[in-house]
Amino acid sequence: MNDVDELSGLRALRSDAPRPDSDRLAPQRALLDGEFRQEAAGRPRGPVRAPRSRRRIVLVAVAAAGALAVTGGLVVTLPEDSAPGAAPQRVSGRQVLSARASADTLELAAATVEKTGVTEPGPKQWVYVKATSIGDDGTTGEQWTRWDGTGEARLPGIPRGTEDLEDFDPNRLQVWYGPNQEEKWKKEGYDDRSQRQFYRFLATLPSDPGRMMKAIRKEHAIGDLEGETTAQRDWREIDVLYRSVLIPPNAQAGLFRALARIPGARVETGIKDPIGRPAIGVMVNYAEPTPSGHQGKQELYFDPETYAYLGEESNAAPPPAGAGGPSMAPGALVDIEVRNAWGVVDKPGERPKTTAP
Repeated sequence: MNDVDELSGLRALRSDAPRPDSDRLAPQRALLDGEFRQEAAGRPRGPVRAPRSRRRIVLVAVAAAGALAVTGGLVVTLPEDSAPGAAPQRVSGRQVLSARASADTLELAAATVEKTGVTEPGPKQWVYVKATSIGDDGTTGEQWTRWDGTGEARLPGIPRGTEDLEDFDPNRLQVWYGPNQEEKWKKEGYDDRSQRQFYRFLATLPSDPGRMMKAIRKEHAIGDLEGETTAQRDWREIDVLYRSVLIPPNAQAGLFRALARIPGARVETGIKDPIGRPAIGVMVNYAEPTPSGHQGKQELYFDPETYAYLGEESNAAPPPAGAGGPSMAPGALVDIEVRNAWGVVDKPGERPKTTAP
């Protein structure tokens, strides 16, 4: 069995698999380290293999969760026409992983987040998020949303149409309380669920990524677009879902596994997010305009250790020729959203003492 075949076992990993402790993992770590040292030293390990013009090896390590995993997206490439046993060349910096290595990295992300302990907020607690929109008029704002959907607060404040604009102070915390959103949703089929309702819907989703995405497409109702492929729809669904501040661990894991199934999706390592934090990216690239109006590179950013969502970058298709505006090349219209910090607090205006990530 070759190195890639061994990595394929990652895909069988699921939440019900028990995780061995550090003592049980120690012999495997030592064995794996010894194998790498032998290969780097040029000593044969096992049967001699026929020479190949190019051989790619993905270094793996035993993760704390007990699974073999791609270590930080590090890809080791042997030189052209090198013989078996030749010392590998480590490639650093920005790297786009192969389809197999991308899938294995996303499986590691899934196995990591599904073991995260999460406590659902109380109905009167507030979810805090600080976000930055980067563009010609880049802005940073803070928002508090009550868990049961009955309150919202913003800073800077936004006029709601009833305030006297001459006296309106955007630097004053604006707090709004409304009707019971959950009751309205039950009675009228109100589409905008509270964060609590949405969180609980995600918690009921099956762990299998195919069945999970089918349920999301049925219930999330972001709208069908004529001519959109299932892969394009799934990317759009996942993109919207990550805008939810709190996602239960089973759904987070399912989203990573669903990303691995999208044709053309690749993991990018050795990068930073738009505000300079270390990150890995998951991207697709649309050569032609999609029914949703996107074209070019679309990328989601995650913390490289915790796999927490950090933000996104999306490129819109330029307007068609003769639409009245200036001529634009693909990639000229870009939307960048960054999640600076988030957490759960007890009242609007309060900020978490330790914000994630």
